[in-house]
Amino acid sequence: MDDKLKQYTGFMGGALGGVLLFLQSLGVELTHFNNDSIQAFTDMLLTFIPLILIGYGVWKNQYIMTDKAKKQEKELKRKGLK
Repeated sequence: MDDKLKQYTGFMGGALGGVLLFLQSLGVELTHFNNDSIQAFTDMLLTFIPLILIGYGVWKNQYIMTDKAKKQEKELKRKGLK
């Protein structure tokens, strides 16, 4: 996975950790918002974001979904590029 995605995901996890510490300093205890749930959320993002990007890439690079894509495919075939 791209380093930027890892950095953004780490940033989100760090920001949530900061919010957790701030709430704890105020005496607010949320049972489902803890270090384990934050880690689970960042792990989920690290697996879900690449899945979305791969799915988008596959969808974007095929020629069966839209009329515009079908026209582009015909033009590529006509020019001998496909």
